[in-house]
Amino acid sequence: MSNTNFSQDSQTRMLSIDFFRGFTMFMLIGEFSGFFGTLESTVFDGTIISSIGHQLNHAEWIGLHFWDLIQPFFMFIVGVSMPYAMTKRWNRGDSWNSTFRHAATRSALLLFLGWALYCIGPGKITFRFTNVLAQLSVTYFIAFLVMRKTVKWQLIISFMLILISDLLYRNWSIPGFDQPFTPDKNFGSWFDLALAGTPGGGHWVAFNALSTTAHTIWGVITGMILMNEWAPKKKIQTMVVAGLIGIVIGYSLNPVIPIIKHICTSSFVIVSGGWCMLAMAFSYWLIDVKNIRKFALFFAIVGMNPLFIYLFAHTNGNNWIEAIAKPFISLLFAPLGEQTYDMALAITVWAGLWGICYFLYRRKIFIRI
Repeated sequence: MSNTNFSQDSQTRMLSIDFFRGFTMFMLIGEFSGFFGTLESTVFDGTIISSIGHQLNHAEWIGLHFWDLIQPFFMFIVGVSMPYAMTKRWNRGDSWNSTFRHAATRSALLLFLGWALYCIGPGKITFRFTNVLAQLSVTYFIAFLVMRKTVKWQLIISFMLILISDLLYRNWSIPGFDQPFTPDKNFGSWFDLALAGTPGGGHWVAFNALSTTAHTIWGVITGMILMNEWAPKKKIQTMVVAGLIGIVIGYSLNPVIPIIKHICTSSFVIVSGGWCMLAMAFSYWLIDVKNIRKFALFFAIVGMNPLFIYLFAHTNGNNWIEAIAKPFISLLFAPLGEQTYDMALAITVWAGLWGICYFLYRRKIFIRI
């Protein structure tokens, strides 16, 4: 599959891509609002609401919750968008060197912003690279370097990256960091210690960027599938089959290689990649094939300014909204009990974050790098 197979019409990005990215970002700002935490209140113990709240938190270590898929979704959908953006540049005459400089500059800025977020809290230079932006700086750049290769070679390279990571974890022999699937006792923890002088917080490791690059590469391949002049049915079948294969293989590996999001084990990367493919297939079928589009814009609005809203929320923008809303929410909902008050406040903050994205959308302000 090469760029020459794409018609001019196919290079117009589909709403399903913006919907997928927007849904992912909408869930991320939902976490910043504090709403998900309210679902795990003791008031809801033993109910379906508590179970939903449980799924909206990361698995403690081994296992896969819905929330563990959000970062893979984001890495993946960035990859899906890349063939559209780069093909447009190449078709208008930009050279590969020109787009290389663009990709390198964008990766450097993402890395800087991701790193800078860790310096805000302590107010000092802190070398940590485990958030979405820092990880994406690596996955985006590597995916760009290989995106003009055939699908076969992109797949080979993606699995080589997964294999390299797996072998390093399994064969690292430095005492204290030679237990591949134990929190803070593995190669990833050693790498963070060597990089930053301290292990990553919450058992997260910076080295995840290598194996999770597969998500962005698989996203690029999916973008090529969507741009190809195939019938919609063939596109959906291809994504569904690939997704199911990934899920079956990923879960089958779990007894040997535990599914661990914190260190992005090979089983986790493969199974989450399968879910990414299925989610994209569903989005494409629902919005672009069945043309059920009325609700899609609600989410797409958030996805049109992903960098801004991510940085805004990460720099306590949600707290500003909460401070403004608190007096009114307290007046209206405090008499109804603490749980009702907490949920109403969280929903208001979530709505406020969405409202800022809507404000930017209405004024055609899209902040990109």
